[in-house]
Amino acid sequence: MSERNNRMIMIGKKESFVIRVLMKKTKEAGIDCEYFPCTVDAVNANLKSCSLITLYLEEGYSLPADVLHFMTDNMIEHDLKMILIGEQQDLQAICDQVSGDLIAAKFARPVDNELFVQTVRDHFKKIEEGEFKKRILIVDDDTQYLSLVREWLRDRYKISLANSGLQAIKWLGMNKVDLILLDHEMPVTSGPQVLEMLRSDPETRSIPVMFLTGKGDKESVMAVVALRPEGYFLKTIQREELREKLKEYFTLHK
Repeated sequence: MSERNNRMIMIGKKESFVIRVLMKKTKEAGIDCEYFPCTVDAVNANLKSCSLITLYLEEGYSLPADVLHFMTDNMIEHDLKMILIGEQQDLQAICDQVSGDLIAAKFARPVDNELFVQTVRDHFKKIEEGEFKKRILIVDDDTQYLSLVREWLRDRYKISLANSGLQAIKWLGMNKVDLILLDHEMPVTSGPQVLEMLRSDPETRSIPVMFLTGKGDKESVMAVVALRPEGYFLKTIQREELREKLKEYFTLHK
């Protein structure tokens, strides 16, 4: 995810009076906000530096298909959401083309300015609290390695740690995660045994698991792959490569 400040961009056909009022109210609430026209170039130049998009739909205006496709593809890549403003039929037209996961809120005109600003503020508060971050559980008996990987990933993801397979199973009985990074070679309860337990329980069988392994020889790697995890990482992997591969994984599994 790109580093972003609390910045919202307002996208519309033109910078109308209503847009200027909404931007003024938003700025008064201490949130950086700027208008840009509905073009691929404008979206491309500003998407990576914002944390929220507001799409203002003039009555009867059809957002160009290339802009909508470009915008939504990049929103998925950069974990962005948008607020929609427009007439009910225009809102529905966008909702029919866009995944609901990308839409933070919808406002039918006329817009309640105060409610809009409060919605924007609430969204930034959720970002600050990490509510939209993917949740990863790292399971490894090496506490130093646990701490290292947590430091590598904590700015992008909500990280939880377990230093044994049984601790992980117990923790998962009360918590939800989007991915488990599981040490393959652990004493007492090995990674494969933990995976077997996870897959035998209806509550955890669908959680994606990626193995962490210290053995890179062909035989060891084939033994890991045979268990059909979502993937595996050698423990020699470096920070940026791990971050990039996890980003690719979550982008592909939106």
